[in-house]
Amino acid sequence: MAIDPNDEELMDDWGAAMAEQSQAEEAEASVLQDSKTEQAPVFTEFSAKNKLHETQNDIDFILDIPVQLTVELGRTKIAIKNLLQLAQGSVVELDGLAGEPMDVLVNGCLIAQGEVVVVNDKFGIRLTDIITPAERIRKINK
Repeated sequence: MAIDPNDEELMDDWGAAMAEQSQAEEAEASVLQDSKTEQAPVFTEFSAKNKLHETQNDIDFILDIPVQLTVELGRTKIAIKNLLQLAQGSVVELDGLAGEPMDVLVNGCLIAQGEVVVVNDKFGIRLTDIITPAERIRKINK
């Protein structure tokens, strides 16, 4: 579409749009200039006392975050046709052996192993081995 330079109404709208864009660019440049002239934040002197207080606050901040704790008895692979044949009373064989430590996972990450116990008619787990961070990394790399 060609613009007719003799159409005054169109040229007035065009001029108004250009003026508005120019004002917006000037305002943006002013904001950028103001942000450059602000002073850098002042940092307090580092000390062990400040670090201890901050660390305690950081730990308090995460203590109430919920995580999913899972105890895994074992795993198995099963074909869909066999899965569909399962009924009440069916037994599914797992790869875990009786008496073998159970895996304790937090959000899917192995953190410990333990043995199943019964406490007040409820199942529980007694932790027998806590996985160190180095062991976790070694298991991930396998």
